[in-house]
Amino acid sequence: MPLRAPIALSLILAGGAGLALGPSGCVVWRRDYDSAVASAAGAKAASDARDRDQTARLLDLQQRLTAAEAGVQDRDGRVSELSTSLHNLQAQLDEATAINQELRAALERMGKDADKLLAERGTLSKSLDDARARLDELRRAQAAAEVRIALFRDFQQRFAALIQAGQMRIESRRGNMVMNVSGDLLFEPGHAELRSTGKGALMEIAHAIQTTSAPSTARRFLVTDDVDNEPTKSKRWRSAWELTAARGAAVVEYLVSLGVRPESLAAAGAGSSDPQMPNDTAEGRAANRRVEIALLPAAEAEAGAPPALAAGAAAPHPPPASSAQPPPLPAPAPTATRK
Repeated sequence: MPLRAPIALSLILAGGAGLALGPSGCVVWRRDYDSAVASAAGAKAASDARDRDQTARLLDLQQRLTAAEAGVQDRDGRVSELSTSLHNLQAQLDEATAINQELRAALERMGKDADKLLAERGTLSKSLDDARARLDELRRAQAAAEVRIALFRDFQQRFAALIQAGQMRIESRRGNMVMNVSGDLLFEPGHAELRSTGKGALMEIAHAIQTTSAPSTARRFLVTDDVDNEPTKSKRWRSAWELTAARGAAVVEYLVSLGVRPESLAAAGAGSSDPQMPNDTAEGRAANRRVEIALLPAAEAEAGAPPALAAGAAAPHPPPASSAQPPPLPAPAPTATRK
């Protein structure tokens, strides 16, 4: 207590004098003290403000760090998902590539097979077309054959009397009908003028040709005269070619005069070059003296045969008679040297 009194007294005296006692017990001027206190208070306030600011910044940084960590986790998750998807896509791509290669190989094989099939199809199609064309040809040929057969039977009936009398034969040579008329019935030996007895037969033939060969049928007939191999005794003819050519033309002209269309007839002379039988017997020579009226094939009829052959020229002639046909009937009594 005795000590405190002097201190208190000195404080009172100092206060009165504008002095103050510092924290360390030192005596300082009051204004300096207040200034120091104010500075300390300001420094503390500033420090507190900085602390609050740093605390706020720290909290913000912590929040941002937390958000960043969440973003990183989300990114890592997405990266993991993308890695998984990439792996799956790579596996799918590898599988698709393998399938594509297999498909390419299959397509290549199919392409080769398709080319082969197309080639085979083309061959088969052509074969089928050829077969159809051939079938059509056969049908047309069959129809034409049926028409020729019907015509053959019709002529057999029409000329039954002449056939029974031995003056005519109806023959078929390689599918072509031939009317074989006795040359002795139509001509005198060495002459090319028609006999009156033969004109009656030609009238029946003309009527048959007119009724069965309308213009729409385009049928044509080749009239060919033949003789045996006996020499021609007439001085009028230089050879059998001239004689037979003149006779063929005479028959055609007479048929035309009876109303047969000229464009449906052609005349020819064969001389003695186409015997039906050997000329070493009278019967054989009589059979070779004949006039043949042959129905031309359709192709020849469309193309057109020559209207007549010049005297002495070689003549087209129907092929030999088929062995399947009945043998010719006996000809009239022959004369050995007749032409």
